[in-house]
Amino acid sequence: MLLVFIIAQLGVLIGELDVIARIVSMFYLAAYGFINLSFFLESWANPDFQPTFKIKRWIGLIGFVACFGVMFKLDMLAMFASITIILGIYVWLQHKQIVLMTGDVWLSVWKKIVANGLKKIESKPTETSNQWNPNIILFSGESEHRAYLVELGKTLAGRSGIVTNFKIIIDKDNTNPLPKTNQIVKEEYFEKLGVFARQIRVSNIYKGIEDIASIFGFSGVDPNTIMMGWPKGLENSEDYSRMTQNLLYLDYNLLYLDFDRKAKFGNYQTIDLWWRETDSKNAEMMLNIARFIIQSPKWSKTSIRVLFVNNNNIDSSEIEKNISDLVEDLRVNVAIRIINNAVEQVPFYELIAKHSSTTNLTLLGIPNFNIKKQAQFVTKTNQLFDSIGSTLMVKASENFNEIKLNVEMTSIYSEEE
Repeated sequence: MLLVFIIAQLGVLIGELDVIARIVSMFYLAAYGFINLSFFLESWANPDFQPTFKIKRWIGLIGFVACFGVMFKLDMLAMFASITIILGIYVWLQHKQIVLMTGDVWLSVWKKIVANGLKKIESKPTETSNQWNPNIILFSGESEHRAYLVELGKTLAGRSGIVTNFKIIIDKDNTNPLPKTNQIVKEEYFEKLGVFARQIRVSNIYKGIEDIASIFGFSGVDPNTIMMGWPKGLENSEDYSRMTQNLLYLDYNLLYLDFDRKAKFGNYQTIDLWWRETDSKNAEMMLNIARFIIQSPKWSKTSIRVLFVNNNNIDSSEIEKNISDLVEDLRVNVAIRIINNAVEQVPFYELIAKHSSTTNLTLLGIPNFNIKKQAQFVTKTNQLFDSIGSTLMVKASENFNEIKLNVEMTSIYSEEE
């Protein structure tokens, strides 16, 4: 009543009906306009909207445009003033978190937009590597450096990628799954980063990861990358070997982070990409990863090196030119270094330890190896990690093209190194 009294007194004090009429007309027209807009949006997006008075939805859109057209014609300044006041009231109500029993029309609108977008994406051909948008399933665990793994996952996803972090609850006597509502994790930490979070209860962690990788996602935005910590201490685990094999069968990109707890990511200034003869797919994925990383504010001033080991006494300038052409296509600025190793034949891991000991983040491809020899590969790689900083191990899926350098090369390294 006090507010109505103040408004009435202001009208009386103005003392001119023409001025009052302009003000009243603007708010009435704005109200009619938004009613028409609400009708259009509800009839388009909300299946529960069933008015008894049936008209075509496009009439509501025309009414909305017409109302604001008349407002603009009558008094442009008054129109903008009324819209400003209305938006101010709307923001205030949002801040007060007032919830109406009628629901939120914008929730229906966003659902409709997402549904139409998914249909559009699904109708398009499968993406190629130069259009790769990471959609990451992240298993960050509960370790003290979980935040860095989540941070790197979000960095790799970039502006358009999706990261879903799964918390796996081990329950040996698990008989009933968690209700769907309990699987959604609402934590300020994840919401601030823009990371979706879920939790699931399983009796075996490896089987749980396999199940999530097999069924999680939906058409249009299916996950294409699995990311987790490097498996230290799991060299001889048959369950882990079986899980890895199944993830490879599912054709996921695999990312394993070995995090240096002391150095962390250092000052976010240097990244090394190691390229071996057998890394034709992994090399392209690593270059794409570098492209996403440098878009992050923390990594924006990073110096990237591509290090290629020349074991075949091929002209280094020819290799460098070929790599430079490939890098140019991906729009990534890197320094290329060719390490001639035809005479010394230094083991690959020794070269990495020598040249990347102080690098903030090293990217290294996982070669094709017999899964039965995984324990040997993991053990040798663990020894390497003792001499370098944080390292991201990369295994590209079949969706990536094989990079051809147009030079004849043979590898001197075993498949475990």
